[in-house]
Amino acid sequence: MKPDTRGYFGEFGGRFVPEVLIAALEELDAAVNEAFADPGFWREYNVILRDYVGRPSPLYRCERFAADSAATLLMKREDTNHTGAHKINNAVGQALLARRMGKTRLIAETGAGQHGVAVATVGAKFGLPVDVYMGAVDVERQSLNVFVMQLLGAQVHPVSSGSQTLKDAVNEAFRVWCERVEDSFYVLGSVVGAHPYPYLVRELQKVIGIEARRQCMERFGRLPSDVVACVGGGSNAIGLFAGFIDDQRVQLWGVEAGGEGVATGHSAASLGAGSVGVLHGSRSYVLQDDEGQVREAHSISAGLDYPGVGPEHAFLKGSGRATYVDVTDAEALEAFNQFARSEGIIPALESAHAIAFARELATHRGPDDLILVSLSGRGEKDLAQVRCRG
Repeated sequence: MKPDTRGYFGEFGGRFVPEVLIAALEELDAAVNEAFADPGFWREYNVILRDYVGRPSPLYRCERFAADSAATLLMKREDTNHTGAHKINNAVGQALLARRMGKTRLIAETGAGQHGVAVATVGAKFGLPVDVYMGAVDVERQSLNVFVMQLLGAQVHPVSSGSQTLKDAVNEAFRVWCERVEDSFYVLGSVVGAHPYPYLVRELQKVIGIEARRQCMERFGRLPSDVVACVGGGSNAIGLFAGFIDDQRVQLWGVEAGGEGVATGHSAASLGAGSVGVLHGSRSYVLQDDEGQVREAHSISAGLDYPGVGPEHAFLKGSGRATYVDVTDAEALEAFNQFARSEGIIPALESAHAIAFARELATHRGPDDLILVSLSGRGEKDLAQVRCRG
């Protein structure tokens, strides 16, 4: 579905930003509508995805992981994209928009570093300087991606305020954008933020679901019974869900980061443990206290360590079209290790949350069922952290 003219999916979304950004968002909204109506924009976008990113990404059938279940487990291999994750799909599209708008500088936030790497990559490709804001905690735990961004020519700015993670990186990126709206384009990395970003990112990521739907029909002659993806801000999930949203027989599952357990208060499960509030420009579910102050999120995965979620996910939860569950750090880590040993693929810790849930789900499905999982990124970036956890 498309948001309404105010940028709402039902009661979620909107545009809650300082006055200085209203004109910038209206300019972006007009540019998005113009670009999306232009077949030339989509031709260039799709050529770059084909020749530079390497799309379509493969659909891989797991042979050994969850071999004791009767269902077929499929992975949509976004880890095979150039830069190793789904983030490049969005970065390419937004860089094309920036160029159309005459912007000469890209700003980005990042948690796990994959979005930062993707923006640094397209900045190098298009000759645009890039500034990436990253929480100081994430700079330390994702040091390899920091080096990659710097190698690509981006300036990486550690953010030492708050929890020093993704939330604070977004705060700082918004602050800097306020100061440089005339020449800078903010490449937001997920389906969060003020309108039109949740819609913009969804449209650039829905290539995942469109491809996966076609691949399932071509290879199996039917749609999956279940579609599973991890959810932090939620872009890889929304992108995959978009291919199946109108097929009511396909069950959609979003897997949040349960951290140390939702009951402990140390999680990043905004939909499962949060309440309705406003964060980073939109109304959605937020981890917050009784006074409305944002609580710190916790996840072993830097990309899921965020106290909010995209407004379209909030809408899908409320409508019942998608079901949201959580997986703990320990469960994700165990799936990370087992998947590597059984399939020879090292998944991102973010993706490992979805993989862990899919394995459990497979035990409740039969031989005619296909379970499709978004393998949203590769896990080399997480090896130092996993090694420290033993």
